[in-house]
Amino acid sequence: MELPQRLAEQLDGKEGPTRQKAARLVVDLARVAKAASFVDVDHAHVSGVSVITGGHGLRTFLKDLSGDDQGTVVIPTTLNSAGCDREKMEEMGIAWPNFLEQQFEIVQAYDRLGIESTLSCTPYDRGIEIEGETASWAESNAVCFSNTWTSLITNRESGLSALATALTGYAPAWGLHLEENRRPNIRVVVECPLETLSDYSILGDWIGKNAKPEWNLPFGPMPYISGLDPFISFARKKALTAAAANYGSPMMWVEGHTTAPQDVDAIEWEGTLTFTQHDLQQRYEDLSPKGQVDLIVIGCPQASLEEMRTTAAALRTHMEFGDAVPNQRLWVFTSKENYNLAEADGTVSMLEEAGALVLVDTCPEVTPYNRNKYNHLLTNSMKAEHYLTSGLNRIPTSVATIEECVRHAVDPMRATGPTPTLSQAAHGGQTSAKTHQDGLTTINGSGLNSQDDFCIEGRAMVTDVPITYLGYVNRDTGVIEETGHPLDGRAIENTILIYPKGSGSTVAPYVLMGLLYQKKGPLAVINRDVCPLTLPACSLLNVPYGHGFEQDPCMVVNDGDLIRFKRENGLVSIEILERV
Repeated sequence: MELPQRLAEQLDGKEGPTRQKAARLVVDLARVAKAASFVDVDHAHVSGVSVITGGHGLRTFLKDLSGDDQGTVVIPTTLNSAGCDREKMEEMGIAWPNFLEQQFEIVQAYDRLGIESTLSCTPYDRGIEIEGETASWAESNAVCFSNTWTSLITNRESGLSALATALTGYAPAWGLHLEENRRPNIRVVVECPLETLSDYSILGDWIGKNAKPEWNLPFGPMPYISGLDPFISFARKKALTAAAANYGSPMMWVEGHTTAPQDVDAIEWEGTLTFTQHDLQQRYEDLSPKGQVDLIVIGCPQASLEEMRTTAAALRTHMEFGDAVPNQRLWVFTSKENYNLAEADGTVSMLEEAGALVLVDTCPEVTPYNRNKYNHLLTNSMKAEHYLTSGLNRIPTSVATIEECVRHAVDPMRATGPTPTLSQAAHGGQTSAKTHQDGLTTINGSGLNSQDDFCIEGRAMVTDVPITYLGYVNRDTGVIEETGHPLDGRAIENTILIYPKGSGSTVAPYVLMGLLYQKKGPLAVINRDVCPLTLPACSLLNVPYGHGFEQDPCMVVNDGDLIRFKRENGLVSIEILERV
């Protein structure tokens, strides 16, 4: 693999230590992915901004990058949502100690790197002029939206890998940057009408939830969907792809709306899923409010003009009868750009007149809620539900249409009874296909070129189900907290952690880095698939890492086996020393 001249110079430190670190990560990822070349990237979007998402790992890492005059981005780069609207801290009632101070610290650190503080999780929705068609985006919903509905091409980057590309200008030519990999792997047949934004959101989440661990999905679920309406609005497209990204989907195809994949009839599908009216109704029943709702949140990802206007229209109906939202118990999150447009056309004033709180620069999933006030949320977004019920906030969250959300906002007693517990609100994970293995064996794989030889012995912690670090691995203890996950309740500290790949949010590396900084992380990490959500933390903090084994380590190694994991003369191996 030949490096572009500038990338080689960056790797040699000729453009300073910050770009050297970034170049090392880009090259590590390229070699792990067996990329033959690199792509020149036109635009980057970096995630990991809120205090509660990046946490200690993010703040420590950004502090380590400071002090290098040459350490600025070389391509246009924008920034994801922060954890608050700094102008409305009092209304939000954030009780997190020193939250605003820590949030400023993070945003200012990115500013010193030359990153534009757009503070939006929807870089595809106005306000950003992007020239070219090659990107490096680290916001899961934006990745799936852009690859599906626009000509922009991006892999599903982590916050760290996108930042590394922003600092160097290069990304490995692998994954979705290669045309042969932009192929669907799951067939989805929709047999019921979808009429609301939340219908589309439920479908997207349902697809990921029903993908099987044994399916070969190296780049995540990439469905080909048939049976949708002839017209799908911008907001519905956004709702569908955002929810599908919960489970790692980087792209989808929708019959009649996107360019059909070549030779679609010849594709050997990993599986076929059929979504029926019963499935839709069952999800609404499972997700409906059970107990009094404390707060309603709209805009995850940040609300488009269509979502804001739909919410305002629903509120207007109640206002005509003299009703309004008490105590600002309806929060609408949007980007600065859409706020300005909605302010100009009167939508913001209508929302505020009805009693809603309109917030910018932040998003429901990355806001720390005051638990003295809010212990049961209602939303129209499965993306919000996915992360709000996770360890980020651990708040029971229900889902309904925008119209039903507004009814609850206006009438606090629409749902009565005790506040539901998180276990009742949590969603189950994918099922495991692991079987117990006997006999001692050794399997060989690959490591990171930037790492020296190592030899580690320890107990393996193994799953064949992806791990979602953000929200489902406790950032303080390292305990996996995902109801239904095979490793739920287990700590990753001092284990040799083996799993297929990371899933969920692109902020995953910062969670892992935070645990490693606090000595709560694993001794080593082994992935089955190339994982840009895990590899960056291991590369930058020199955690022994392996991938690309001749057999699937998630299936060969039992959970609890005593193993020797070593790198010698550039070769990586796993030796089973003792079976459980």
